Amino acid sequence: MSIPKKTLEDLEFNIVVENISKYSITSMGRDILNSIKPDLDFKKIDFNLNLVSEYLSSLENDNNFPNHGFESISKELKIIEIENSQLEIESFRKIKHLVESSILHIKFLKKFKNYYKNIFLLTDSLKMEKNIIIEISSVIDKYGFIKDNASLELLEIRKGINTAKSKIRQTFSTALTSYNNLGYLDEIKESTIDNRRVLAAKAMYRRKVKGQMMGSSKTGSIVYIEPQETLVQSRKLQDLLYDEDQEIKRILKELTAFLNPYILTLSNYQKYLAHIDVIYSKAKYANEINAVKPNVSIDKKVILKNAFHPLLFQANEKENIKTYPQSIELNNNNRILVISGPNAGGKSITLKTIGLLQLMMQSGMLIPVHFTSEMSIFKNVISDIGDNQSIENQLSTYSYRLKNMNSFLRKCNSDTLFLIDEFGTGSDPELGGALAEIFLEVFYERLSYGVITTHYSNLKLLADELPFMSNANMQFNDKTLEPTFNLITGQAGSSFTFEVAEKNGIPYSIINRAKKKIERGKVRFDATISKLQKQRIQLDKTTNSLKNEEYKFKKENEKLSHTNEKIRSKLVNYQELFDSNQRMIVAGNKLNEIAERYFNDNKKRNLISEIIKLVDTLNSKRKKKNYSKIKLDKKRKKRTAQILENELVGIRKEKKKNKNKVISIKPKVELKVGDKVRLEDSRSVGTIDKIERNKAIVNYGTFTTEVDLIRLDIV
Repeated sequence: MSIPKKTLEDLEFNIVVENISKYSITSMGRDILNSIKPDLDFKKIDFNLNLVSEYLSSLENDNNFPNHGFESISKELKIIEIENSQLEIESFRKIKHLVESSILHIKFLKKFKNYYKNIFLLTDSLKMEKNIIIEISSVIDKYGFIKDNASLELLEIRKGINTAKSKIRQTFSTALTSYNNLGYLDEIKESTIDNRRVLAAKAMYRRKVKGQMMGSSKTGSIVYIEPQETLVQSRKLQDLLYDEDQEIKRILKELTAFLNPYILTLSNYQKYLAHIDVIYSKAKYANEINAVKPNVSIDKKVILKNAFHPLLFQANEKENIKTYPQSIELNNNNRILVISGPNAGGKSITLKTIGLLQLMMQSGMLIPVHFTSEMSIFKNVISDIGDNQSIENQLSTYSYRLKNMNSFLRKCNSDTLFLIDEFGTGSDPELGGALAEIFLEVFYERLSYGVITTHYSNLKLLADELPFMSNANMQFNDKTLEPTFNLITGQAGSSFTFEVAEKNGIPYSIINRAKKKIERGKVRFDATISKLQKQRIQLDKTTNSLKNEEYKFKKENEKLSHTNEKIRSKLVNYQELFDSNQRMIVAGNKLNEIAERYFNDNKKRNLISEIIKLVDTLNSKRKKKNYSKIKLDKKRKKRTAQILENELVGIRKEKKKNKNKVISIKPKVELKVGDKVRLEDSRSVGTIDKIERNKAIVNYGTFTTEVDLIRLDIV
């Protein structure tokens, strides 16, 4: 099964393909794009979407892929297959460029395969045949000329050519000087005929100048003669040039034969780069329309969030007009959506958006929706959109639509997505509406999924009665009666027939007479729908207002939290600075005591010993401090940093006071090495360095002390 051509035309899928193909830089890539059609294979579709999504990420991150441009070598591959064939130099240039580009891609994807896992799979079977580049480069230089050393024979021939050219110059110069001195030459002295230098001899002296006459001037006063000595060398040169041409042909035939075993490799290189060009074009278009990859589900569902019609989005962007997104949901519990409401409200655009995005997704194209959107694969996507009057077949609009409905009835099943605009129109409202209702019931019974737009009340009532079908309407401004292009599900839409007529200046007396012409129940029904829509609009406004207030409160809360974190960070810094100053004071006091003892006893050995001991003590504390700091950093990530205040004065008093107390109560919490603790009734914070027999050695930065575990509280 495949998607009908009519559906592709109705939903303007071909225009999207044309827009994408504009980004293509290769003829093969463009051909593939122009023939692209929606696929039905779930795995293939998901893989193709991943390819484009990965390439799009490279465009957004400026981690650009190598250039993938190439010229098609399809003709060259056919020539290589022929035995004893010869490619032209230009063909070898194209082949070399193709191989170089492919190898660059293979290397790039090996390096970044973690970022581009799916694209890497495209190169997984490709081999890096550098021999092709080496062999072509050994024969043809970067300017497209055959190298002198392409073969030993060619090297010798070209040496001979250079020698012959040199002798031609010498012999011609000698003859020119000699005959000029004899006065046989005209004032111009020399000229060129057929790329050969000739003497411009006066006609009267033509027999005195030895050589071959090549022509004469229009007046006959000058005769052009190639000197005899130069003529001999010119003939040698012509022979050598012929030999060169033959040797070049032989070399190129040999090089062509060399490529024969690599035909499959070259073909795979070409297919890969063409595939990359298709992916690149899709990614560039996706970037233009802000498209993403939706979640592709095996279960039948269409959940589009903030979806845009890509063509409408592009057109409005050029005109600087706002495009309104739509959110639509179809699933097992809500398979069919009946959209109603006045004309020019966006019903048809919503219908086309659903269908076009479905076709794009199944063609491996990213779509302009929110990334949480979900879609599944439909084997049939059928549509009936617009006025399809057939002049060629002499069918009216309604006849044509009935023919379409007949086709729909044959195709509709649980794998079908149908899209019908102005369902049931074209005939008598009551009779056509009844037939349309039966069609819709059949689609429903066959478990099909679909969206229709209608003005028929009986279809709105049917959607309200059946459990897996629902109404929807395009929201209108209740005051100006202008469309807001917002789809509201769960409620039928009023046509606003009389309200719109009144807004457009139709006299109220005429409108009132029209109301009397129809059933009172119909007017009441339409009025009720209109009232409900207005209430829904008001409710939406209230909801949006509450959401805005909630957003403001959330922002304020974030600001306060940020300020609180800054204050806590500053307190931690102040604590560290205070601890550092205290350590310096203690160290200074100890150094002062050492200096005083040296002043009294004047013993250098004791002085040096005590200073070294002091330095070792300070260094050991630094190590402990660093270890504690690492532990503290880890804990800060798990819990809020505590406000640190220090009272180092009184630690020793507290120690003496509690020294003789016998404590038998077990600790409230299990303490371990590295925990931040403080003594009961104290604010000074220390770190546990060691635990032995219900006692802990606590490091306060400037000193350490042994304390019973029961006296410690964890910070």
